[in-house]
Amino acid sequence: MASRKGSQQSRGDGDKYSVLLPTYNERENLPLIVWLLVKYFGESGYEYEIIVIDDGSPDGTLEVAEQLQKIYGEDKILLRPRAKKLGLGTAYIHGIKHARGNYVFIMDADLSHHVSGSPVSLDNTVSEKQPKFIPEFIKKQREGGYDLVSGTRYRGDGGVYGWDLRRKLISRGANYVTQVLLRPGASDLTGSFRLYKKEVLESLVERCVSRGYVFQMEMIVRARQLNYTIGEVPISFVDRVYGESKLGGNEIVSFLKGLLTLFATT
Repeated sequence: MASRKGSQQSRGDGDKYSVLLPTYNERENLPLIVWLLVKYFGESGYEYEIIVIDDGSPDGTLEVAEQLQKIYGEDKILLRPRAKKLGLGTAYIHGIKHARGNYVFIMDADLSHHVSGSPVSLDNTVSEKQPKFIPEFIKKQREGGYDLVSGTRYRGDGGVYGWDLRRKLISRGANYVTQVLLRPGASDLTGSFRLYKKEVLESLVERCVSRGYVFQMEMIVRARQLNYTIGEVPISFVDRVYGESKLGGNEIVSFLKGLLTLFATT
């Protein structure tokens, strides 16, 4: 099947955006997030590629990704799977080795970051779920020349939708304790929606020792240490449309251990 083409010419500014999508059991969400990304980038004229890093999903996520590659083309959808679940941090490290863009987006594949600013019912048509934040990230980075731009749920009109009270308390509590102990210079350390200059991301991942959810927090802390500039864009985080959250007791314990390690070493 021939790959689909964007509706506009390339902007011709020399910039290319690589989007890293780590996946584990995301067969229902992956087609939607890829469609939204292709639609936005195609209409905007930015050069892009989407790199899917699947960690041996038993639900057939990789097979779905292979079909998406046939639809949109091997130049737009790159598959870099791994044999088993090895963690979020190593997934980004693996993905960046294959990124050809000079800017790199990292984001979740579960639609948490990529719907409009309010919760979206499955009764809505897919065409109503327009990308919102990616253009704001690109605009922010270009205006300030930032080394990285991070999405924040805790500033401006950012927020969280669809979480129960327990998960909100965990998130707020973790962010508050981290702010007190590490003073990172950013309002949301545990979020996973960011835009990096590629060379900055490469530099940071070389220095990071965390491999789980703490990885995101350490990236910001290391960026501050290296005097990289950080911009922020308020985002609305919407709970996943399909599937179950991967956040559990083991991840919380890992977070606390990682926080103490960073406090002791930074």
